[in-house]
Amino acid sequence: MGRNEGERLKRCLRSIPEHLAAVYVDSELTDGSVQYAQGGGVEVVQLDLTIPFTAARASNAGLHRLLEQASNLAFVHFVGGDCELEPPWLSEAINFLDCNVTAAAVCARRRERYPGASFYNKICDREWGTPIGEAEACGGAALFRLSALRQCGFVDPSLIAGEEPELCYRLREGGWRIWCIDQEMTIHNADLLHFSQWWKRAVPSGLGYAQVWHKAAKFPSLGLYLREIFRVFAWTLGLPILGVLLAIFFGPIYLLSVPALWLLQFARLAWRNGLAVSFHPLIGKAAECTGALRYLLGYVMLRPLKAICCK
Repeated sequence: MGRNEGERLKRCLRSIPEHLAAVYVDSELTDGSVQYAQGGGVEVVQLDLTIPFTAARASNAGLHRLLEQASNLAFVHFVGGDCELEPPWLSEAINFLDCNVTAAAVCARRRERYPGASFYNKICDREWGTPIGEAEACGGAALFRLSALRQCGFVDPSLIAGEEPELCYRLREGGWRIWCIDQEMTIHNADLLHFSQWWKRAVPSGLGYAQVWHKAAKFPSLGLYLREIFRVFAWTLGLPILGVLLAIFFGPIYLLSVPALWLLQFARLAWRNGLAVSFHPLIGKAAECTGALRYLLGYVMLRPLKAICCK
């Protein structure tokens, strides 16, 4: 899937073995991506943008076109146009699913292509560190077992963000397991050079937390993203409200408790994990809160949600 990926898409398509059936889903054809993909023999799906775009809708469109080409597929691999597959990955992933019949999906390490290009690229590179072993969810790049997807349903096209964790939640509810194995999977090119780009990327995360939690709450095992939602609102809205209440009852000096707690948390995270890792969990909460409030406002006002462009 891609949206004006340019050179990144070329790297992505070149990394896919030629003997595999591949589908490219394009949502904004202004950079020649479609022509390049078609020139390489890749099937192209151009989304109808009169219908609200979501990455989840693109995933389903590509999957359905793939199944039209080869209905007897056992596995499908999703990958963004800003990623490229590591050469040994696919054979390792297929072998893992072949040997683990209860596994619905498998993923592995993702690396940032240019982690030193910017502070924000470095943050992305650190975010990709999913612990090895059984996982609650995978990201946007993973190999899925099609029988599991048919049993539990495909990606929910109504979700603006967080569609992979929500899908993995349903798969686990259906008795399947998700794994992250000790392999190199993809190289990602975030190309985040400015604060505004990083902010636009963080806002959908908060919207996804709220939307996915709201949907998952209808299932028996309540709790998907509940902890994340609590932390987002606690650090961005809860602390200022607490500071104001303390100031009202005990004096204005207690207003200083809010920035003091923020600084202490930032220092604790920086001491334990480094500056890059501490930046997103704390400063990023403001962007995530913006996204969560956007979902809440849209839900209350009965307004249709729109995807947030991260580029």
